[in-house]
Amino acid sequence: MINEIQKDAEQRMKKSIEALKADLTKLRTGRAHPSLLDQITVEYYGTEVPLSQVANISVSDARTLTVTPWEKKMVPVIEKAILNSDLGLNPATAGDVIRIPLPPLTEERRRDLIKVVRQEGEKARVAIRNIRRDAIHQLKDLLKEKEISEDEERRAEEAIQKLTDRMVAEVEKVLSEKEKDLLEI
Repeated sequence: MINEIQKDAEQRMKKSIEALKADLTKLRTGRAHPSLLDQITVEYYGTEVPLSQVANISVSDARTLTVTPWEKKMVPVIEKAILNSDLGLNPATAGDVIRIPLPPLTEERRRDLIKVVRQEGEKARVAIRNIRRDAIHQLKDLLKEKEISEDEERRAEEAIQKLTDRMVAEVEKVLSEKEKDLLEI
């Protein structure tokens, strides 16, 4: 029973770290990549949908993304969504193709991106701590039901705390790599 709780907590913590890594790949480091636009949603027939579901997103060169909507009437909607995003991009429309030149990262923009990286890292740390709290709560429930002894509960709590510390250290490592990547370009 204790092992199941620990394994479940470890799997969930690893998923939190994977989610953090996925979020951080969307932050641009000066290169054009279609995933930069993943979090942008547009209104399509009254429903908010991801941009990738209403248009083709491709890389035309190292610093330019090309968005080709599947319906011509979506061009202004997509353009507005890109402008309103917090990515700092200025799309240029040519007919039914939207070109998005990526400006070089300024020192100020790098600092802003590092703040975003730190916010994402804090979200991941909070998620990991919440998983720890849930696991410890499950252990306390087992203790109340007399399924485990106090010693077993205490040892399991210590193991979960060590796991939590290890996962938080992993989050810190991921964050420092991304910050270094943002600053060196």
